[in-house]
Amino acid sequence: MRFFSVLLALLLIGGMPLPGLAQEADTTGGIPSGTATQPDTPIEQWSGKTILVTGAHPDDDGYAYGTLSRLQQNGNEIHVLIMTTGNVGTKDPDMTRTRLSQIRREEELEALSALGIPEDHYINLGYTDGMLEFADEEEVVKRLVRHIRTIQPDVLVSFDPGWGYQVWHKTDHRAAAYLSVDAARAAEWRLLFPGQINHQGLDAHRIEEYLFYDSPTEAQNVTVDISGEHAEKKVQAVAAHKSQFSSAWRDYRSELPPEERSEYLQRIRERVYADSVNGKPVERFRYYEGLPDGAGKRHEGY
Repeated sequence: MRFFSVLLALLLIGGMPLPGLAQEADTTGGIPSGTATQPDTPIEQWSGKTILVTGAHPDDDGYAYGTLSRLQQNGNEIHVLIMTTGNVGTKDPDMTRTRLSQIRREEELEALSALGIPEDHYINLGYTDGMLEFADEEEVVKRLVRHIRTIQPDVLVSFDPGWGYQVWHKTDHRAAAYLSVDAARAAEWRLLFPGQINHQGLDAHRIEEYLFYDSPTEAQNVTVDISGEHAEKKVQAVAAHKSQFSSAWRDYRSELPPEERSEYLQRIRERVYADSVNGKPVERFRYYEGLPDGAGKRHEGY
């Protein structure tokens, strides 16, 4: 009996879990201590950063158009990478995939132009709308990693993959969220996709900061003031996507009738200004700084 008493004491001292004995909960979530949930510098004051925005469809970056307008004005370098051409999103019975993909590219470039983002900072991977989760995942991540290693971003802006749980997004959004953070993780390891390093002259790269959009309300921890010209630029950028947000959704026309155009802009303006703090329109995100492995984990105090 004395032997078992001593053994039990040693096991408890050593921290080994025993069946039937309650263990103290691990509240760290496995995240290293060097993480942050608030930026050192307010996002409105960021400058000199390289920022990569990812999304599934042309217009997904619209969640952050006001923030991107401010960041572009502040001298940050912004790149937008969209994974599908958006070639399925229409109810127009006469529309074709090829024509719609061309329309949506033009709309996205018009939106980025309204924000001051140059055309050569737009990347589209060319996947079919609605089918991203059925694409070869390794190939998609490899392509994303190549762009990350080429652009070397300080910040990734993407759909929120989850905050201790998987966030519900529709199919392409869900895939884009996970593909983006999987690529961020892979990009820092030189032995993953080594041909990019050994034969294409790229370097492994770690993204340090993340702004996740379309997050659950309880996960949002930063707001960005987009008042003034940035809100109005967001209105113009969102309005560029006529094929998605106007009557052109069901009957595509390159130009809206004047009476609809006015109503269309007003409806978008109301939506942009609907979320405000102290009377100023804002955009909301989940901010995370740290290792890519911890981007979706909860931990003590957050």
